[in-house]
Amino acid sequence: MDAVFKALADPTRRSLLDALYREDGQNLRTLQERLPMTRFGVMKHLKVLEEAGLVVTRRRGREKLHFLNPVPIRLVHDRWVSKYAEPWAATLSGLKHELEKTMEKIFEIYIKTTPERLWQAITDPEMRAKYTFGVGVHSEWTPGSHYEGIPRQLGSPIVEGENLEVDPPHRLVQSFNALWSDDVKSEGTSRVTWEIEQIRDSCCLTVTHDQLREGANNELYGGWPMVLSGLKTLLETGETLTTPGSLMYLESEAWRC
Repeated sequence: MDAVFKALADPTRRSLLDALYREDGQNLRTLQERLPMTRFGVMKHLKVLEEAGLVVTRRRGREKLHFLNPVPIRLVHDRWVSKYAEPWAATLSGLKHELEKTMEKIFEIYIKTTPERLWQAITDPEMRAKYTFGVGVHSEWTPGSHYEGIPRQLGSPIVEGENLEVDPPHRLVQSFNALWSDDVKSEGTSRVTWEIEQIRDSCCLTVTHDQLREGANNELYGGWPMVLSGLKTLLETGETLTTPGSLMYLESEAWRC
């Protein structure tokens, strides 16, 4: 987390993050126009943000676009902000609101594990339920196969879709249909891509949720930082992570008991 704090300590880098809060997926030229410094200076600051995992980049034709990655900020939050302070933190921070404006969301996290173990955690329903608020995902995991996300406490799916690409243990592309409320059902089909890259004794996991309409309901993608934080905790420690999402699940289980 030292790299995250170092990156956030500089006001210029915070300005770059603010710019990406307002409009995700900007190129270097657009970001440079927002700051009184040279192209080279902006590139140096972006490099620090990328090394801290706060910014990820993607190529679109000849352009290199920059996207905010909120997962490191979520990890800091989960470590130092208690469940009791959560409502106050949400009130004081405009981050969530600012992150909900674009059609594509990219989340990146580093996990000390193997690609095979990470793939198992994504596709095994029992492991999946431990970090996705009790929702196990069931499928044959073959190209074109159907999948369903079924909460233990309900027994019926709250998410479903098709496995568009299945390349274990490297890449999984899925259509995504949310079913847990009429509001999210009306959003229609979006797409989720899981990409695993081994880096020495760890893995870089990138989750891209795209094909979302502008202004799409934030319930579709707002939980990813909590899910990925829980996945990292499970694989690195064997323990489950307490998050607002998991608390809601636990509270519903207690009520049923």
